[in-house]
Amino acid sequence: MSWDEWEQLKADAAARGSTGMQLNHVPPDPGGSGAGDLKSDKKVWTKAGEDTKGLQDDVGKALGRLDDGQSGLGELSGVQSAAAQRELYESWKKYVGDVKGRCGELGGLMEHSGRDLAMSDAEVKAELDKIKNKYHDTEAVGGQAKGR
Repeated sequence: MSWDEWEQLKADAAARGSTGMQLNHVPPDPGGSGAGDLKSDKKVWTKAGEDTKGLQDDVGKALGRLDDGQSGLGELSGVQSAAAQRELYESWKKYVGDVKGRCGELGGLMEHSGRDLAMSDAEVKAELDKIKNKYHDTEAVGGQAKGR
């Protein structure tokens, strides 16, 4: 496909406008409340939570391999690449550890939500926000010029 064809396709799509899709909205059925087909299966939520928590095992194994791979680094003095590698290792060790923790907390919340279905949307969002704030992503450190 040439660039001109691509540009024409984009222009045609823009001319058609939005289809009006909204993912967080169920259009009301003509004679009802709009929630007629909305269903939640407790078993599915519980299983999804268990599976998400189960990711902790694989992430834990990855952390172990990361530690094993780092063990032979030795003395860092006088070798800039070794110091940079250590800094990268520490960053990734924290990040992967946080991923493991996030899997456990998110999985637990999913299990709880599925089992009880007693939390309001606002309560679930508040719990998700707590997890998000606790496990905010680490700042990039590898390859960054320090003070230059």
